[in-house]
Amino acid sequence: MDSRWRILNPVVAALAGFLLTAPVAASETGGGEDVAALLAELQKPDQEGWRRLERQITRAWSRSGSASADLLLQRGREAMRAGQTATALEHFTALIDHAPEFAEAYHARATAWFMDGKLGRALDDLRAALAYNPSHFSALAGLGRIFEDLQQFDRAREAYRAAATIHPHRADVKTALDRLNKQLDGTAL
Repeated sequence: MDSRWRILNPVVAALAGFLLTAPVAASETGGGEDVAALLAELQKPDQEGWRRLERQITRAWSRSGSASADLLLQRGREAMRAGQTATALEHFTALIDHAPEFAEAYHARATAWFMDGKLGRALDDLRAALAYNPSHFSALAGLGRIFEDLQQFDRAREAYRAAATIHPHRADVKTALDRLNKQLDGTAL
């Protein structure tokens, strides 16, 4: 096992323990929206408007505060939708060079790396995204997915649990947790 795997398990554990108390980083504010308040609303178990809240949070996280950086993110996402992973990676890498503390840039590039089958690189970028935005529930879910693909089921469950702590309404995370709980414990929650 290389050192990357040994480092990530404590990272996930630390995130799970400190997610709710972590201060909101500058890259989480998304141009002035109160992301912390949106995240608090999202955590309510009876929240019927969670999809709207999720979109607001995601939009806020996608704003870097720089028009040129936002354009690179947009172009990278368009390339991903068009199936042009190499082009997307170029845009996301340029974005990271331009805005190295922009968490969404790392998350977007991690998605491109994942689509390209480069799981180690995807994990590195997810780790960076979570370092800049520990509340990034999609990055945590992505981390869970990669650990699950690597058959590191305990780590996958930790990551999914951390994602569910922040965003308890995502069906994909609930399904993954149910699947892993049955596999690892023999029972569902």
